[in-house]
Amino acid sequence: MVQIRQIRKVFKSVPTMEGAGVHLKRAFGFSEVPQFDPFLLLDDFSNDNPDHYLKGFPWHPHRGIETITYVLDGDVEHGDSMGNQDVIHSGDVQWMTAGSGIIHQEMPKGDARGLMSGFQLWANLPRSEKMMDPRYRGVKKEEIPEVVMPEGIRIKVICGKVGETAGPVQDIMIEPQYLDVQVPGNTTFRHPTPKGHTVFAYLFTGKGYFCQEKNPFSYEQQSGNYFDLQVDPLLGKGTLVLFSDGEEVLVSTEKEPLRFLLISGKPLGEPVTWYGPIVMNTRRELQIAMEEFQKGTFVKYTGK
Repeated sequence: MVQIRQIRKVFKSVPTMEGAGVHLKRAFGFSEVPQFDPFLLLDDFSNDNPDHYLKGFPWHPHRGIETITYVLDGDVEHGDSMGNQDVIHSGDVQWMTAGSGIIHQEMPKGDARGLMSGFQLWANLPRSEKMMDPRYRGVKKEEIPEVVMPEGIRIKVICGKVGETAGPVQDIMIEPQYLDVQVPGNTTFRHPTPKGHTVFAYLFTGKGYFCQEKNPFSYEQQSGNYFDLQVDPLLGKGTLVLFSDGEEVLVSTEKEPLRFLLISGKPLGEPVTWYGPIVMNTRRELQIAMEEFQKGTFVKYTGK
């Protein structure tokens, strides 16, 4: 019998500010990292006020991680120390492996309506690969396959596989799966997941329930507001579901359709030492990274 993953914990995204003044919602970050290994952070940068995103993320360093940017609406201009210049358009994905070190900038521009929406996920690199050469992968929306099931369920496969359909991003150390799933109303979605992997779902449109569990008091909830006692059997926008171990994820809807990210990866089980966008295994490695940045020797590879 297939082991259905149960809800381990439910998080509500928390408003925060990053970069030069970008307003976004953080689904999880530094304090939740041990629970999400090998993932470090997930930000939802959806916003319809250009004043809240146009200042963007000017030049800053990364080391020891991968950043995955998925844009739903608007454009994000990118430049980096390897000489890459690109624009991430609506529906596109940028998978950037910082490795030994990269300096880049990301400047959101929004669309004609002033809308900017999308997500940035940080994935940790294993100790053995933290000082690998950085690499950049720009994936256009036309390259991302979509699986349409008989029930009307639609799945964009960014990374990993759905049946025999594989996403365009491959050869990643943590064996990730990154899916954009749309489930119509009154429908159930089932998806196999590797046992032992960390699996979570982030909901951004509509409502649904998971693991056939409609009793919100049966699992732990973490909210940014201590006095937020509102409990709903259907989970909705801005909610993240972290699953316990198992072989399959089960998601159901009622009248309202649901759209969410389904993400999984193989845990590293390694120590994490973190300062801003630099993530290493020891404090000494972190200190070396900061000293190199100050001396101008941080970037080891220029792509030339």
